[in-house]
Amino acid sequence: MLKQVFVPVHRAGWPFIALFACAAAAMAWWAMPLGFVGLVLTVWCVYFFRDPARVTPTREGLVISPADGVVQSIEMAVPPEELAMGETPRTRVAVFMNVFDVHVNRAPVDGTITGAAYRPGKFLNASLDKASEFNERQSLKITTADGRDVAFIQIAGLVARRILCEVSEGDQLKAGERFGMIRFGSRVDVYLPDGVEPLVALGQTAIAGETVLADLNGAEAARAGRRG
Repeated sequence: MLKQVFVPVHRAGWPFIALFACAAAAMAWWAMPLGFVGLVLTVWCVYFFRDPARVTPTREGLVISPADGVVQSIEMAVPPEELAMGETPRTRVAVFMNVFDVHVNRAPVDGTITGAAYRPGKFLNASLDKASEFNERQSLKITTADGRDVAFIQIAGLVARRILCEVSEGDQLKAGERFGMIRFGSRVDVYLPDGVEPLVALGQTAIAGETVLADLNGAEAARAGRRG
């Protein structure tokens, strides 16, 4: 129970937590009811930057969700042009993170980062389809040992204003390994190789580092979902 309550905090969160705590103290000095509001906001800030451990499936070929959140869309789309992956549409799985989800992002597959590009942009609601095209984003391409490319894109949202990416071209990652985060609500898109079907359904809740989005070596048909 204690491990569920006292979850580690990502190091990028401590400056924000300190700022919220100082603001809460100032609010309490001004008026105690305001101090209570500041305390609640500080607790929320700690909660937002939590970084729980995850158990990542390790079978070769599995594509793991890079983000916590809801599978918002599954559709065909062309990968970001800055990754130079061609004009052929690929299956894109978009995972939307609200402000209560864990925002630490994790690598979807084992491989080497062979493309990385940042592009400034707008801050539209990340749940909108056009956010993939117009919003600020950090695009990454990872190449597996057998030469297949998987793209994953960190997209800023309406509230998010900072994308943190801690990897660059040439870095090697393991599936489920932390590579960055997006602050305060956002989305991560995953572009699958040609012919690979998603193994999640629209509306399904994904867990970063744990939920299997697809199987590069599998032949299972795309899954449908039923809301219960």
